[in-house]
This record gives sequence, structure tokens and C-alpha cells, in this order.
Amino acid sequence: MTSPLVLYTITDRIATISLNRPDKRNAFSPELVSTLTKTLLQASDNEEVKVIILKAEGTTFSAGADLAYLQQLQNNTHEENVQDSENLKTLFTTIYYLPKVVIAQVEGHAIAGGCGLATVCDITFAIPEANFGYTEVKLGFVPAIVSCFLMRKTSETIAKKILLTGDLFSAEQALAYNLITYVTSKEEIGQKVRDFAQKLCNEASGNSLMVTKQLIGQTTNPELDKSLNLAVQINARVRESEDFKKGIASFISKEKIKW
Repeated sequence: MTSPLVLYTITDRIATISLNRPDKRNAFSPELVSTLTKTLLQASDNEEVKVIILKAEGTTFSAGADLAYLQQLQNNTHEENVQDSENLKTLFTTIYYLPKVVIAQVEGHAIAGGCGLATVCDITFAIPEANFGYTEVKLGFVPAIVSCFLMRKTSETIAKKILLTGDLFSAEQALAYNLITYVTSKEEIGQKVRDFAQKLCNEASGNSLMVTKQLIGQTTNPELDKSLNLAVQINARVRESEDFKKGIASFISKEKIKW
């Protein structure tokens, strides 16, 4: 029997959604992106749910796109790449615009799209051992969609450092860059996240949480939709470049690339 790509439970008005591809380091596939988006919307529509926790099974939060996904992208038409980019955009905007608070519980590395997923959440807890990073440039790709959210969280100077080098950085650095909210030990993170979610449930109006989240999003990101539409086109176009094909071929063959 095939395990579900996403696990979903509700306890005490808190929905817990877990990426469930530990054998693939919770890497993105079209099916995972679609299922995760649908599950988030399902939790949002459930009147019994007030707060959502997003986490992952295994030792990695998410490694970004998986190998089969990357191989598939090389054979996509332009229209297919645009649609695939739209699907990824939909996942991130679903979290960003969701009327309920989404808390990320990051207990492993969050790389590329996985880094975007971890940091687009409203509140993000991470263990000290977790590394973050947008490694796209090292594969001949661009962090187009995730950059639209990154630029609203940190400075242009830090964004350039992160995106242009593609280097990994620690949870403590992510905290200093304003990408995450808390760093807490592996032994305590589960309880800390649960306590934080329960505090919101017990001490804040659901309607007020929703409106406050909407207010922050609309006042800090008035041009977000425009930026994301441009990012989708850039994302699709770069996938057709020779550098992207070269980078993916090198990644698949596990050979060090010479740019």
C-alpha cells in the first residue's frame, strides 16, 4: 500500500500537515505540490481548525525538487513549464493568503523550494541543526517565485548574498536574516510549536487573526501578484536555457559542473 504524500490530523483546533516523502527527503513532485495545496485549503475550510502546523516526516524538511521532477522539466513544453510554475506559485500564495495562521516546524534542512516553503509560513520554528539555502544558481536555475517572498522579509543586500551565492546557511543565520521566527532545540521544538499554536487558539479571536494576517499581507506586499506573475514567466523561460539543461545533467550524473 502506497503511503500518502501528505499526512493530516486535527487535535484541539490545531491541524498538523506533514510532508510524507522521507525516502525522497520530502522533495517536491507535481503530485506533492498539488496534494499539499489541497490539504492546506481543506484545513482552511474546516471550521474546527483555527491554526495550522506544517512539518515533515524524516530528517529533512524538504530538499526542493526531486530527481524525477527535474528530469521531467527538461522535456516539458513552454506551456507545461508555465503551468508547472503556476502550480508552485499557487502553493506559496495559498500559504501566504490563507485566512488561518500557518506555523512551520523545521526539523531538518530546507533547501531551494523547501527553503521557500519553510519561510513563507507566518511563524517559523527551526532546530539549530537545520540548514537553509536557495541553491538554484548552482544548477543553472533561478529562485524566481520564492524570491518574491524573500524580498519582503529581508534586505536587498542579504537577498543578493543568499540568492547569488546559493550557499547554505544555518538556522541562526536565517533568524538573523529575518527569514524565521525562532530557533529551538530538537528536544523542545514539538512542544514549543504546540504551545505557541495553542496560545493563539486560546488567546486570540479567529476573525482577528485572519484580518490581521490579511492586513499585513496587503500593506507590505501591494505588488506581490504582479511580481509573482513575472516570476512564473521567468521560471518557465529559464527552464528552457542551455545552462539549466547543463546544470540538471550534471546534478543527475553527480558530476561537478564547470560554469
